[in-house]
Amino acid sequence: MAKLTKKQKDAQSKIDKNKLYSLEEASALVKEITNVKFDASIDLAVRLGVDPRKANQMVRGVVTLPHGTGKDVKVLALVTPDKEAEATEAGADFVGLDEYLEKIKGGWTDVDVIITMPSVMGKLGPLGRILGPRGLMPNPKTGTVTMDVAKAVSDVKAGKIDFKVDKTGIVHAAIGKASFSADKIAGNARELIDTLVKMKPSASKGVYMRSIYLSSTMSPSIQLDPKAVQ
Repeated sequence: MAKLTKKQKDAQSKIDKNKLYSLEEASALVKEITNVKFDASIDLAVRLGVDPRKANQMVRGVVTLPHGTGKDVKVLALVTPDKEAEATEAGADFVGLDEYLEKIKGGWTDVDVIITMPSVMGKLGPLGRILGPRGLMPNPKTGTVTMDVAKAVSDVKAGKIDFKVDKTGIVHAAIGKASFSADKIAGNARELIDTLVKMKPSASKGVYMRSIYLSSTMSPSIQLDPKAVQ
């Protein structure tokens, strides 16, 4: 095991491993223990009492973070010519169709989100092996396949993120930046947690919110009290 640096030891010494923190306490502490030279991402990991292998216990959805993500999200709008102006005015970074499909076939995936229309999805099917592993394939469930292209682009730019429980029952999401105030970190975290609570599958039995951890890039994680944030 690699030895901890002085900064890592200092960060760990500030966390009481036997304590379950409130969201407000954790949001302030995560800023205090973040000691990197860049604006680190703030991440939330929520372990749910679900079995993702069962379709009736899959938890997947979208949430608009009230304070944004702090990230300049690059959006590609794959749309027909009649929708190009709408997508551009809404703030899409790249707008077009066939030329971008060709670029993607060549391996280009320098975007964070792809938004498209139902009529275009047929053309995207063959690109699934490129887009799927990168989490870029548009999906109606996340609002990235829609006729209201302008709203979809605006929502993503404003802080809309999609989430999905992984095979171990954990939802991971970046909810902001270390430069955010503690109040903004807490506000974004609470919005995601509240959304997850509302999405509890009826087939999920027992404790739903098993554990919640808040961390930043390269920082140790802080365990929250699940009962205190529901």
